[in-house]
Amino acid sequence: MDKEHPYKTSIVWTGNTGEGTKNYSSYERSYKLSINGKTIIEGSSDPSFRGDPTKYNPEELFLASISSCHMLWYLHFCAVNNIIVIEYSDNAIGKMVETEKNGGYFSEVTLYPMVKITDSSKIDFANNLHHQANQHCFIANSLKFKIKHEAYCTV
Repeated sequence: MDKEHPYKTSIVWTGNTGEGTKNYSSYERSYKLSINGKTIIEGSSDPSFRGDPTKYNPEELFLASISSCHMLWYLHFCAVNNIIVIEYSDNAIGKMVETEKNGGYFSEVTLYPMVKITDSSKIDFANNLHHQANQHCFIANSLKFKIKHEAYCTV
């Protein structure tokens, strides 16, 4: 039987400079993202869309969601397969295409996991677990495009 897991976030727009959305340049794109009991995230749109470059934008948070979901599943599969990971980092890259008609969409994401494990005989197996992690990642399973991986594992 399938289980449902509800999530709840709150967004408050903080960019009213006194005129509301009177015109395209009369307001800031700033907002606060809050989740009960957690640190507030200051957000804005991408600087290409009049956003504040010092704040997180939805596209960055989307990419971070993909990367972190993959990492958590990968670490799970390493743990249950007796692969001891001692370091993990990723420098994910995503490409968004802006269209005239529909706003835009992400066309691709590539993850670049750098993993350090304790047993050199398990490097190939550890690298192959990225495929399994991708198949189980909730975020990756919700997308219209395939997530690419260029993993590198060392001891």
